[in-house]
Amino acid sequence: MSVLRLNARLLVASGLLIISAGASPGLAATRAADGTARVRATDGLPGNPVTAYVVSNNSGTVTPIATAAGTAGPPIFVGSLPYAITITPDGKTVYVTVRGDQSSSGSITPITTATSAAGLPIPVGINPVAIAVTPDGRTAYVANETSGTVTPIATVTNTAGPPIPVGRSPLDIAVTPDGKTAYVANPGSGTVTPIATVTNTAGPPIATGSQPYVIAITPDGRTAYVANAGSGTVTPITTATNTAGPPIATGSLPDAIAITPDGRTAYVANDIAGTVTPITTATNTAGPPIPVGLYPARIAITPDGRTAYVTNEGSASVTPITTATNTAGPPIPVGQDPFIIAITPDGRTAYVTNAGSASVTPITTATNTAGPPIPVGNDPYAIVITPASALQCRSEPITAHCRPPGECHHRLRFLCRHGAVAAGTLGRPSARCNRCPRQRN
Repeated sequence: MSVLRLNARLLVASGLLIISAGASPGLAATRAADGTARVRATDGLPGNPVTAYVVSNNSGTVTPIATAAGTAGPPIFVGSLPYAITITPDGKTVYVTVRGDQSSSGSITPITTATSAAGLPIPVGINPVAIAVTPDGRTAYVANETSGTVTPIATVTNTAGPPIPVGRSPLDIAVTPDGKTAYVANPGSGTVTPIATVTNTAGPPIATGSQPYVIAITPDGRTAYVANAGSGTVTPITTATNTAGPPIATGSLPDAIAITPDGRTAYVANDIAGTVTPITTATNTAGPPIPVGLYPARIAITPDGRTAYVTNEGSASVTPITTATNTAGPPIPVGQDPFIIAITPDGRTAYVTNAGSASVTPITTATNTAGPPIPVGNDPYAIVITPASALQCRSEPITAHCRPPGECHHRLRFLCRHGAVAAGTLGRPSARCNRCPRQRN
């Protein structure tokens, strides 16, 4: 396996739109106690904009895939040797790291998702290999491997700030849920550098094991878990004090971590061992390793936390793991050299990049079956999907009438961060209707 593939890391990170309610398929609507409608858009909604963006390293492109139809749009040229990708929480902008010739400054290409248009490149350091966006969407942090720096980018203006010195060969970045700290893994230094986002200043480095490759932070933000590829361990860091706890033994060459949405379990892919190690976060203890395929590369967990999907780069397969029992299901055949995997906000579909097949394989999570591969550019391995935060909706009643007496049916306009326009009604008993029980529809 190439060092490039081993080191690759996808960091996955609000506008306004009117959509409709009621009987439209794929739009789940409920009411709070105060009568306010709460809506969750899904892939089944006509016009739903959930899109998967796929980086193809050797083609210099990003391919948008409409997840509702499973079709690829025209590729977007972003520059020579694109690598990592992220998307803002509002879903409006995708940022792609572009390494270029890797001997001079790299750049970041912003893509406006509404038009699929690439903007002007933003200069950063040499060999940018990782990028993460703060939860408020205001700043993107870029790890420049060769420069040993992190470049902050103000997303409002797409301008880069002064580089922040970190350790040697930074490879990964993760930002705490409160947005206050960005943690940077420095394999060349055996450290993690915390960056205070309010001042963009680096704190004292935190010693970890050998070659810390990747970082994952618990949903409550209390602990950062760092996979040390050279030590076969994971280091837990208490974020309140930036202190490292005792290392947790895993398998050989851990190079990926994913944490369940409830924060109870961290799953670690052990590349050489061909296993996944579950870690109970309450006690920081490792459970028995779970056998998967050859060279497990990345892990993604469904939004409901029930299944962890593991790409097996050497087996051309994906292994589903039932998190309730930590048991592996039958491998799912995909394309050659599967690397990154990402899951739609509704949890229905997982998308796998097949670097050796120039394709992306969709997997239906309800049945764990693979669909037909979707052709993309050469050497695809980074992918990001429109986040759930870009799909949240609220309602405004437009009109109301009674049908039957005593039940008020509101015609609603749904204001969403992303979406499309439809029409419909929602009904519930209402005092307003009780005041007009005989009103005609």
